[in-house]
Amino acid sequence: MELRKTAKKKIKDFKIKQFHEVILVRGTLPLSILEEKVNDWIVEKTTKEYILDKTEEKALKVITLNNEAGNSLEILNFGAAILGFKMNDKRGEEVNVIVSPHSKEYLSPVYKEHNKCFGASVGRYAGRIANGTFTLDDKEYKLSTKNGVHLHGGESGFQYKFWEVGEEKSAPNPSVKLSYTSEDGEENYPGKLEVSVLYTLTENNEILIEYSAKTDKKTVVNITNHAYFNLNGKGSVSDHFLQIEAEKILEVNEELLPSGNLTKLKKHPKNFNESKLIGNRSLDDAFVLRSGKDEVAARLFSPLTGIKLEVESNQPALIAYAPEDLPEDLNYRTEIADEYPSICLEAQNFPNAPNFRNFPVALLKPGEEYYNRINYRFSVSK
Repeated sequence: MELRKTAKKKIKDFKIKQFHEVILVRGTLPLSILEEKVNDWIVEKTTKEYILDKTEEKALKVITLNNEAGNSLEILNFGAAILGFKMNDKRGEEVNVIVSPHSKEYLSPVYKEHNKCFGASVGRYAGRIANGTFTLDDKEYKLSTKNGVHLHGGESGFQYKFWEVGEEKSAPNPSVKLSYTSEDGEENYPGKLEVSVLYTLTENNEILIEYSAKTDKKTVVNITNHAYFNLNGKGSVSDHFLQIEAEKILEVNEELLPSGNLTKLKKHPKNFNESKLIGNRSLDDAFVLRSGKDEVAARLFSPLTGIKLEVESNQPALIAYAPEDLPEDLNYRTEIADEYPSICLEAQNFPNAPNFRNFPVALLKPGEEYYNRINYRFSVSK
């Protein structure tokens, strides 16, 4: 931990040194040119040139759903992402429980470089596929890879697409539908895939997410939402309590790729069958859910705010992802801690399922419909 803090300080010191080097250009330049160079440096370092295309900037749209309880859900059309969810805590104070950058940051090269998928709808296949390959009907498909792994649908995943905003409905259960067409051959996946997501904010403070997809050829599909939660609204989630309804966890290698084996959680250090303090631990694990039948899969609770989150889904797995930190070169909508600032609870199929016969089927055929239902239910304990 101390080593990481030292590294961060060195990076900051290096940036300061760069700044002074721009200012102290041997004293040979006229002041006007010197000021121009300094201003150029500041613009480059602070904006990260994140608006490269003004057309794309204008295309960004935030849809706000307000329920009768006075809470609001913000959806971004880029990546069909959850941008924010504001509710009152036990003290009556408004809390944004979603960690995300400002909307323009989603168009930043830095955003894509980090591939954190803040609140986004991830696909065509969420999670990892080993070597970026899978086989359908004796034909091998080769997907894009980074370090030998295909992650979250690749460089052109759904999280980097503008989704079409469709019908919007108002209270008591406001909703919005977004859609995207993934053409045959996109990222080398077979089949034209028609995808939609319906976001509903219920009067009971539930964020209901319904993913649907249809294809014209056999393909593999695994779509999920990658929202980052912090029930304190700022700081760290190390004081949160987590409970996951799972008896097994996927065994993985150093690249976090499943081996095909399932490990019992009874004596496992990441056993969250009973509510447990997250503490200073990073997570990136696939938990095998007990039912996968729209029952509660996980519970997250903040004693500070009294906010409780329950996750329901029809999917067989829940990915618990609590990063040790988040990129420092993005501009966030909430105050985040240097360490353990958020947690994702992603309901989906198993990573690398297309390559294991003992894993749940990830195949989608013409005439069938893919359907993933995720319900994030919020409540407050006084």
